[in-house]
Amino acid sequence: MKVENNQLRLQYLMYKKEYLKKVEEVLDSGWYVLGNEVKCFENEFAKYNDAKYCVGVASGLDALILAFEALHLNPGDEVIAPANTYIASIMGFTRNGLIPKFVEPDEFYNIDPLKIEEAIGPRTKAICVVHLYGQIANMPKIMEIAQKYNLKVIEDCAQSHGASINNKKCGTWGDVGCFSFYPTKNLGGFGDGGAIITNNQDIQEEIRMLRNYGSRKTYYFEKVGHNSRLDELQAGMLRVKLKHLDELTTLRRNDALRYIKEIKNPSIILPKMQFGETGHVFHLFVVQVENRDNFMNYCANNEIGLNIHYPQPPHLSDAYKHLGYGTGDFPITESIANKVVSIPLYSGIPSEQLDYVIDTLNNYTD
Repeated sequence: MKVENNQLRLQYLMYKKEYLKKVEEVLDSGWYVLGNEVKCFENEFAKYNDAKYCVGVASGLDALILAFEALHLNPGDEVIAPANTYIASIMGFTRNGLIPKFVEPDEFYNIDPLKIEEAIGPRTKAICVVHLYGQIANMPKIMEIAQKYNLKVIEDCAQSHGASINNKKCGTWGDVGCFSFYPTKNLGGFGDGGAIITNNQDIQEEIRMLRNYGSRKTYYFEKVGHNSRLDELQAGMLRVKLKHLDELTTLRRNDALRYIKEIKNPSIILPKMQFGETGHVFHLFVVQVENRDNFMNYCANNEIGLNIHYPQPPHLSDAYKHLGYGTGDFPITESIANKVVSIPLYSGIPSEQLDYVIDTLNNYTD
């Protein structure tokens, strides 16, 4: 049996009639940029997250770049960030001239609050929190530290739409929450897209201006801005999917819980949940294996699709070579990068395929 690591078509087929109806509505409207669909999506996504404001932008990376720009930090200021993350989390603030201060992860793959405080220095001005793989980070503890040292908090929620602690969703704990709607995300569109949520009126007004060339009034420009606008078609499609997001999350979470319950192989380290089921939306199901090449060959021979999220930490990339880090500087992060594997999980994965993956993994020997 062949099992793909991810399959986007099934989600489309679930709501195909709604999607096609929305496409027709948008195309018939004759308005394709910053129109009613974007406005409605922004209102609906803000309401879903219990945030005051939402601003749609062109991508998750743009959301981070614009959010950090709107915070008015100074070039050379330091931002504490997880060493274990996708590189876009770091690019979002280094594009603003800010310097990363990396911190190792905890056992849940997120930034370790116990290590944040010791990394704070005189130039530290913010914390970039990444809710990796779909699990919300320890925001109560992180916010306690941020308030103690008067630090801004930016949440990278690209993988964690809807994850919460005590009904308070990710993206609403800090100053700004940044989202990606790349097609593979839990709330994925049919192209690139992103959004920023905040409860700060000044921040949302500046981001609206920055996303549109630095203009509040047509053809009058206050700043050198960006062309970063969520388009009408993507906003419309996202409005359709947002209505079903909790349903899709339940499907994904139930399948992930089957993996946790039924994979019983001591050679495969399963993910842990820190804040119960609502704290994890399982954007990815990431396991660790000691001999990854052997495991991947075994799965390939059994036609099970795998992926690695992520094989190279940002501090070891050529993009950040100038920071002067080397192998061994963040051993926990580097160990994770050498062992993690993402096994198949997506909303609507057939139960017989889940059965096959579970049985095959239980028969794996290192």
